[in-house]
Amino acid sequence: MGKLLETNELTRYFDIGRNQRVHAVEQVSLAIDEKEIVGLVGESGSGKSTFGKTVVGLHHKTAGTVSYRGEQLPQKYEPRDFQRLATKMQMIFQDPYSSLNPRMTVGEIVGEGLRLHSDANSASIKEQVAVWLTKVGLQADHMSRYPHEFSGGQRQRLGIARALILEPEFVVCDEPISALDVSVQAQVINLLGELKERMGLTLLFIAHDLSMVRYVSDRMAVMYLGSLVEVGKANEVYFDPKHPYTEVLIGSNPEPDPQVERGRPSTAIQGEIPSPVNVPPGCRFANRCPRVMDVCRQSTPELIPLKDVDRHVACHLYT
Repeated sequence: MGKLLETNELTRYFDIGRNQRVHAVEQVSLAIDEKEIVGLVGESGSGKSTFGKTVVGLHHKTAGTVSYRGEQLPQKYEPRDFQRLATKMQMIFQDPYSSLNPRMTVGEIVGEGLRLHSDANSASIKEQVAVWLTKVGLQADHMSRYPHEFSGGQRQRLGIARALILEPEFVVCDEPISALDVSVQAQVINLLGELKERMGLTLLFIAHDLSMVRYVSDRMAVMYLGSLVEVGKANEVYFDPKHPYTEVLIGSNPEPDPQVERGRPSTAIQGEIPSPVNVPPGCRFANRCPRVMDVCRQSTPELIPLKDVDRHVACHLYT
């Protein structure tokens, strides 16, 4: 299978006045194959959501490119671009409470894409909405209800139905489970897995929970302060991390066994993530890295392939 989507040195800055700018995403190059799930992980504020929104055109690109099936997408989307690409690329948003319009009924929310991007009549749209509500584990008669009448897990299912009713090829899942209870998280993850198999979806799955990302993803990409530091097969990255940040990130993942967790030494990452406004020179992880060297504070490492393993790492330990 070939590449479905590819970013080349994708960069997104936000100007905040006084000649200052937030370096949210910096020169990220990532290729995603057809029917592949790529998990994107990192701490809060590392630029994961901004990267996902820039890929689907909700943020314009400061620099770099996004290509879809070999076609370079616009730097800044016009309404006609959203109209053309909505049936190919969609997004499931992080917060199921703020991403649904409280003044619209479920039928209007889920069916809005069909009204805007198809020639289907009202009866046909209503019928398809009923089918999709059933597919995501809700009931067809929920169409007349409003978002406030649903729990968080049910709202996230509505968000999934809204994104997938147009049957896109590529979906950005922006932390679709972080606001949900653990039992509901498993339901939503299993639902996404079923729909992926049934529809042949390609997913960019953004999340904090590394064990969950390992479970659902084919490959894992680790992001720190707007840049990728490690990319590889999900199981290999999780069980054999190469970058010091990936090591401490996975080490901070709690063990499911309480006795093992209590007896484990603390692996919390020391220090604070630097400001994305004043990005330090050299490696961005240098001020928190347990294996820092002098060169790390002077030269920014590039994401390079490692010998003998299917892995790309941005670290001076391997250069």
